[in-house]
Amino acid sequence: MATPTRVRGPYAKTEARRAEILRTALEAFSVRGFQGSSLREIADAVGLSQAGVLHHFSSKEALLAAVLAEKDAVSVSHFDGAHGLGVLDALRGVVAENLAQPGLIRLFTTLSAEAINEDHPAHEYFQIRYAAARQLIAAGLAQGQKDGDVGADVDVDMAASLLIAIMDGLQMQWLLNEEFDMLAGFDTFLATFRSRISAD
Repeated sequence: MATPTRVRGPYAKTEARRAEILRTALEAFSVRGFQGSSLREIADAVGLSQAGVLHHFSSKEALLAAVLAEKDAVSVSHFDGAHGLGVLDALRGVVAENLAQPGLIRLFTTLSAEAINEDHPAHEYFQIRYAAARQLIAAGLAQGQKDGDVGADVDVDMAASLLIAIMDGLQMQWLLNEEFDMLAGFDTFLATFRSRISAD
């Protein structure tokens, strides 16, 4: 039986270096925010010059975009095949996964607050991200209405907005007090919300 081919050489080293830079940038942005972090400190942490970091990412803004894109790719994967009430289970999966990645939660919360400023490089990203998240959740709930497990009278756009708001609010409380059980809080909300939107 043939053994799997492993990536070797310069490409593998480049990918490993990019991943290291992303991890370091995630930590820096999570702790100090985008404005409070510098390319110099990120470069120093990975043993590169600023020019070395810019070889992999064209700017600090491009590095931020890559960090955010990686987070979103993981979150969206929970919705593969999810529709109707299954959307609520997918969201619960996101919350459970976030508990194991406090750095990502801190990053998202810090940057989303900073990005309220229209001059922030992530302002447009968060506008698009929230719109896309609402659309993804609403579409899944709308499919549930067609399938008959979500009530026909449910405003799926409003439901999507409420679900996102609850998740963000629970995350903020958890960041301020890590003894707070974020998943239990979300489960308590879902128990009531599920019965409210169910067609049964």
